[in-house]
Order: sequence, then structure tokens, then C-alpha cells
Amino acid sequence: MNRPARLVTAALTASAALLLTACGSGDDDASTDKIKGADTGAGASASASPTASAAPAGVDRPEITLPKEFQADFERWTNSDPKLQAILNDGREELRSQYAAVIEADPDSEAVAFYNSEATLPTARKWIKQFVDDGETLIGKVTVSDPQVSIGDSGSGVLFYCVDERQASTKDRKTGEVTKTPDKPESVIQYRINLDKSPQGVWKAASVNVVPGACG
Repeated sequence: MNRPARLVTAALTASAALLLTACGSGDDDASTDKIKGADTGAGASASASPTASAAPAGVDRPEITLPKEFQADFERWTNSDPKLQAILNDGREELRSQYAAVIEADPDSEAVAFYNSEATLPTARKWIKQFVDDGETLIGKVTVSDPQVSIGDSGSGVLFYCVDERQASTKDRKTGEVTKTPDKPESVIQYRINLDKSPQGVWKAASVNVVPGACG
């Protein structure tokens, strides 16, 4: 799979088809622009970088730390329902684990494996490996917002959220050349994720759909 340009959004756009191949049927609501009956969350903005975010209690989760050169800010990432907050917590760390793996040039990251199921892990690793093979890292800032979260009748979690990449860039590790993400609607990406709870209590990604420009 070739990326059309060395951009964060371009990489995600190119990987969207592969992400779809990893998707199962999931929850029917995950095919819509909004999750029917979902709680959008409320509360203060929570930034996950540059320090490591607080890991939920009960399970020995990996510590994920992003450097000061790259920020992932999670806005309104809170929910009054503890069960839904648990999905938000693990969904946040799943995304942060992938950013950290790109920056650390580590497609085999244990944190990425921790938050992904067997269905989604190969695609996540392939996406990370694209950056590693091209000698690129990430700099700048992404803003993650508008979370919609619910638990379906089957017990699976559904999580939608938007990632604004317009302040993020890729950087060539050798030359230092920076390629900025274009300031276009397609640079605001909607993630649509189904998650299954493991016996240990971790909400792992079971299917992922990435839709550039779907956040309005």
C-alpha cells in the first residue's frame, strides 16, 4: 500500500480501506454518522501529552508517553457513567499508543498490541510501519473531540470521535524536512470503533473505520 503524500491525513486516508477490511459486522449503530442514544460526554478538557495519562485502575496497563514535540489533546473526554468512561479511557489510550509507536519507530509496540484485538492489530502495525519505512515521525498537535460512546445490546462498545490533524505534521528523521497537514475539511477525521471487553477488563478495538471529512 502506497501513501500519496508524507502527511498524517494522507496516511490515514490511504489506510482507511485496510482498516475497513479488519472490521466485523459490529454494532449496527456504528454505520451511522452518530450513535443512536449515545452519550456525548461532558466535562473539562483532558490533555494526554506530553506526560503520560493516568491509567485506569484494576489492570496493569502500559504507560504511554508522548514527547513535547507532539501533543494529542482530548477535549470533553469525560462521562458520568463509569462503564462508558472506561470505554473512553481505553479508546483514548488505543489512539495514543499508535501515535507513540510511530514516534518511537516501533511497529511491534506492546502498548498497541495491548489495546487492539487480533482483528485490528495487523492493520495498526502496518499503518505504523509505513512511517517507520519512510523514516518519518510526527510533530505538532492533534485535537481529539466530540466523543460519542455507547454499549450495544451485545455488550460491545461503540466509540465515535473526531481527530483534527490540521496542526500536525510529519518530519523526516534524517533531513528534518517538515510536511504540514493541509488545512482542509478532510484533515478532520472521524474514527468509528467497535470495542470488546477482554476477560481482564480492557476495552480492545475490534473494528475500526476511519472517515476523513466526516466531522462536519
